[in-house]
Amino acid sequence: MTEHTAVRTADRSATDRSRWLALYVLCLGDLMIVLDSSIVNVALPSIQTDLGFSGSALAWVVNAYLLTFGGFLLLSGRLGDLFGNKRVFSVGVVAFTLASVACGLAPASGLLVAGRAVQGFGGAAVSAVALSLIMGLFSDPAERAKAMGFFGFVMSGGGAVGVLLGGVLTGLFSWHWIFLVNVPVGVAVWVSARRVLPEDAVSGGGGRLDVPGAVLVTSALMLSVYGIVGGNAAGWGSVRTLGLLGASVVLLGAFVAWEARTAHPLVPLRLFSLRNVAVSQVVGVLWAAAMFAWFFLAALYLQRVLGYDALEVGLAFLPTSVLMAFCSLKVSDRLVMRLGVRTPLTAGLLLAAASLLLFSRAPVDGDFLVDVLPSMLLLGAGAGIAFNPVLLAAMGDVEPHESGLASGVVNTSFMMGGALGLAVLVSLSDHRTGSLLAAGAAPLEALNGGFRVAFAAGAVAALLAAVAGGVLLRPRPMVAPEPVCEPAEAACADPA
Repeated sequence: MTEHTAVRTADRSATDRSRWLALYVLCLGDLMIVLDSSIVNVALPSIQTDLGFSGSALAWVVNAYLLTFGGFLLLSGRLGDLFGNKRVFSVGVVAFTLASVACGLAPASGLLVAGRAVQGFGGAAVSAVALSLIMGLFSDPAERAKAMGFFGFVMSGGGAVGVLLGGVLTGLFSWHWIFLVNVPVGVAVWVSARRVLPEDAVSGGGGRLDVPGAVLVTSALMLSVYGIVGGNAAGWGSVRTLGLLGASVVLLGAFVAWEARTAHPLVPLRLFSLRNVAVSQVVGVLWAAAMFAWFFLAALYLQRVLGYDALEVGLAFLPTSVLMAFCSLKVSDRLVMRLGVRTPLTAGLLLAAASLLLFSRAPVDGDFLVDVLPSMLLLGAGAGIAFNPVLLAAMGDVEPHESGLASGVVNTSFMMGGALGLAVLVSLSDHRTGSLLAAGAAPLEALNGGFRVAFAAGAVAALLAAVAGGVLLRPRPMVAPEPVCEPAEAACADPA
């Protein structure tokens, strides 16, 4: 090997290390965001007692986060394309970290809700561009599949890890620490991101922000989230809920009309003419509906039916987290490279459907090893295998200069699907519980009957996602690009 070749090889090794370090920083930042969508659930009773929330106001600890998170995803993704993904990522991390300090030290309910709203804004900025940055770092299909396995675990496994961490921190310390634990992580991510993330290469399509489009779509998304998360309390047929959802549809229609005629659209409508992008959004909505419901309802079943405390609930989710990590990091990328995107996607979603179906038969006097653990293991394996292919399919057809926007679209579909799915399945659960109580069933039996119906509906959503992905996706083959190097390098020599 010549001296010149040795130098080039050393440079490649340094670049490889830098790319993987950047991946770990991005995944840690996004994990911090994803955790916050579920870590709060186990601590809500303690928060209510300490800060004096009413039953209806307590929901805003979750809703305030979902509202701003869902509303600003598309805008954040486009800002990343226009002004730089690294810059938007850093701003999001700073906002989220400062808001976490405010939440952890909040002396009153109003300040906690305000802090959660700012957390949602910061979380939207981080989540909307992290996937785009990863896609830009890894162009080789094998490396990209492996990198997306890491990111897929963060996106899918973060919910299980959040329940686990929320239970441990609340059980051993206090609810304040579910927010304060973000502070050192956020500082570390911000410092590391400045050093290891590549400098922004902004192409921006003219460098102009579509302000009317941004206002229309952000308002539409926030109104829809507000209507969905409050639908169970206000009633799905109430004037309030129908008015909010109707206004959201009108604003969304106005947004589409504006995007079709403006010279610099926030979301080019041709993006949705790409088959894999469109199908991936459908799969994402159905998959998130099943996943969000599983995490939320499984925690409620363990607490309210089996009588687990916060720490026990957190530990019960440990098998899911471990298996999900293993399948995301060690199995999913190999399956994708060997079988393509569709087969592991379909298989993973079918395992998730089986998990929810098992939980739909969980009895009032359920045993952890018999009635809980099998479902936990199936969900961990299914989510770990399926999430990587979903992301690869969604981002594979998008041009690099629109990857931030596509990342925002992907995250929006998951977020909206999760919020809508959770609201609908909780509504089904409550309706079934009420019917059983009216028929004379014991309160605990009625409560469990409601959970079982909701789990069964979640299984149907996961099954539909598997069918849609397996039948409709047409992903590109996972073929490595031809190596580009100098003739003097032996690795590139003509084998003939």
